[in-house]
Amino acid sequence: RLQEYWASVGCAVMQCSNTEVGAGTMNPLTFLRVLGPEPWNVAYVEPSVRPDDRQPQQAPAPHPVPGDSEARSGELAGPLPAQPFSIGHQCSRTRHPFRRGQLGEPCSWSLGAGLGGLDGWHGNHAIHIFSAESGSLPLLPVSVEITYGLERILMSLQGVDHFKKIQYTEGITYGELFLENEKEMSAYYLEHANVDHIQKHFDDFEEEARSLLSLGLPIPAYDQVLKASHAFNILDSRGFVGVTERARYFGRMRSLARQCSQLWLKTREEIGYPLGTYQEANLVYPHVSEKLSRKEVLGQAQTFVLEIGTEELPPHDVVEATEQLEKSLVQILGKRRLSHGKVHSYGTPRRLAVVVENLSLKQMEEEVELRGPPVTKAFDQEGKPTKAAEGFCRKNNVPLDSLYRKIDGKTEYIYARVKESARYADEVLSEDLPTIISGISFPKSMRWNSNIVFSRPVRWIMALHGDLVVPFSFAGISSGSQSCGLRNSSLANFKVETAESYLHTVEKAGIVIDMQERRAKILDDSSTLARGVDGDFIAPDSLLQEVVNLVEAPVPILGRYDDSFLELPKDVLTTVCSDLDGDAYKPHYILLVLLMQSPNEKVMQKHQRYFPVTSKSTGDLLPYFITVANGSISEEVVRKGNEAVLRARYEDAKFFYKMDTQKNLSEIRGQLKSILFHEKLGTMLDKMARVENVVAELTLVLGINEGMIPVIKDAAALAMSDLSTSIVTEFTSLAGIMARHYALRDGLPEEIAEALFEITLPRFSGDVFPKTDAGIVLAVADRC
Repeated sequence: RLQEYWASVGCAVMQCSNTEVGAGTMNPLTFLRVLGPEPWNVAYVEPSVRPDDRQPQQAPAPHPVPGDSEARSGELAGPLPAQPFSIGHQCSRTRHPFRRGQLGEPCSWSLGAGLGGLDGWHGNHAIHIFSAESGSLPLLPVSVEITYGLERILMSLQGVDHFKKIQYTEGITYGELFLENEKEMSAYYLEHANVDHIQKHFDDFEEEARSLLSLGLPIPAYDQVLKASHAFNILDSRGFVGVTERARYFGRMRSLARQCSQLWLKTREEIGYPLGTYQEANLVYPHVSEKLSRKEVLGQAQTFVLEIGTEELPPHDVVEATEQLEKSLVQILGKRRLSHGKVHSYGTPRRLAVVVENLSLKQMEEEVELRGPPVTKAFDQEGKPTKAAEGFCRKNNVPLDSLYRKIDGKTEYIYARVKESARYADEVLSEDLPTIISGISFPKSMRWNSNIVFSRPVRWIMALHGDLVVPFSFAGISSGSQSCGLRNSSLANFKVETAESYLHTVEKAGIVIDMQERRAKILDDSSTLARGVDGDFIAPDSLLQEVVNLVEAPVPILGRYDDSFLELPKDVLTTVCSDLDGDAYKPHYILLVLLMQSPNEKVMQKHQRYFPVTSKSTGDLLPYFITVANGSISEEVVRKGNEAVLRARYEDAKFFYKMDTQKNLSEIRGQLKSILFHEKLGTMLDKMARVENVVAELTLVLGINEGMIPVIKDAAALAMSDLSTSIVTEFTSLAGIMARHYALRDGLPEEIAEALFEITLPRFSGDVFPKTDAGIVLAVADRC
């Protein structure tokens, strides 16, 4: 049905790649074809092979072969609303927020694919739309990608909690068809793949790609790059690649991908772009002319409202942009002599708005003093005006006899007084509003079809002064009186009759436009839900602020997980969910983004944006969590979807934790020899041996009590051992935390356990520093 749908809107239905790829984006039908000026719309199913997504046969396996279907087009707004219904999706029942991913995320490091992403959700399963650059080359028009995890969608539609339960056809399940494949390939990727052989394969594929590039063959060269990226993923799944080496591998692959892209473009140009080229008219949204029909009004000042509608903005951009918008507008109004009352700014993921009370209809008249040329140049020796004086008068429309003299500093100049006429406010704003919008700065921006740079594509602009549209254009969009409703609402767009009615109209559409109101609603409703289970919910300010700006109509929902998972360490429980975003980013995958895990973020408090719930009486974690949905949804459907994903990840964590606890920390340390730190500096075990060798001398240099040396040496002998554990490999933000936990489990002294954690500090800007003597020495030694 998806293929039929995309064919009906003009996409070529193509086949998958014949080489292993980590995501459909890597298929040359996408990676190469989106380059250049040729129009290209395609849809295909792509079995994605990700070694590190595999699980040993004892562990749960959520989905072995996610399917990708991608559509490429310069304009997304048309096809997007229809396609969810072609697969039986009911937007009004399920959680269907859209979230923008970040530009320059780790997925762009490897093959040079930059992106600004829009994350759409079906239930708790992900559907993505991304604009991108490819092969480190900019795209115009910007490419659009929609990616579906077909198994996850089927799980939701069929109401099952595991891929193996999906009914492939009557009487046959997905598990009966594919589970054995999953087990055997998992065993290969995670246990039996020969690291030396795979590393040699990577080098061979790289060399072959370079040879093919020298022969002017970009397509087979790119095929070798894909083989190299798959070899790298196998190495990474075996825990062979350290952080430093990962960057080096990425650089090698990115360089090859860029050369393939450049050669592909050159080849297409040489053969005359056989698919044709985009015309400039196709690259911008059509302008809608708004005739200025100003009424000659002698009445009072009126409210002004500006709303900039966009694709979903990153949460931090919402806050910063609304502040900039208000500040810039106030400055312009003052500069333009437009009197006004209070100014209020508002922001949601999809709209930035500013409301100005009592904005005057016209500018205030003002008489200004203008300085002309020096008197010596304005008049000749006979006192007659020169051409300089005449030009000054002509430019400012003043008569010669109105000039007067005035000394400024040591020089005498001619001056004139000029009355600046009062223009209508809408005329002035029509000129200034595009400048105000383009002046909003963002940490990371993206281009869209108009080639205008903004945080995310601008979709509509509403500008009203009273009931009058203030006409202007920005990024190919003309201003009007229309706004858009919630994504999952039947009210696609609505008209705002007057600026005075804007806030009421938006509220009627179900949108909570005020950030503080959204914050208060989330806090109040979440507190009520937590009290219902005799608990409190944990809402750090940073997480709460992020969630506030991820939704326009917050609906907190209480979910539950099995009590047996509470046996896991608290840090594991509050970190495992970090990859529940389904599409969060895992740096070592050579992908552009699809159902990837994110081990580098904090659990319920980062990628899935869950609020953990703790007991009122003991402070211990309860088997509950709170998630915040957007708009009108079926709470039961959303709850079940979130619970299913969380359960699957906790099962994984439980399995990894059980594997790790079969050995003590000293036994685990030997496995560091399988992690390459740097090509010229050896493995992680080699590195930590160097740390051991310097800690005694460093202790004395730092002026720390010599009696601490035995403790510090004992800690150094175990430091970083947890990097080779299964759970830290899967959730890298637990590094140090799990070392401390395993050390205490093994009965080691608390000062050694704490040092094993503090060696990782600080982990990021603003993080805490080591406090213990042993921790300080290890942290410094590790960074020497």
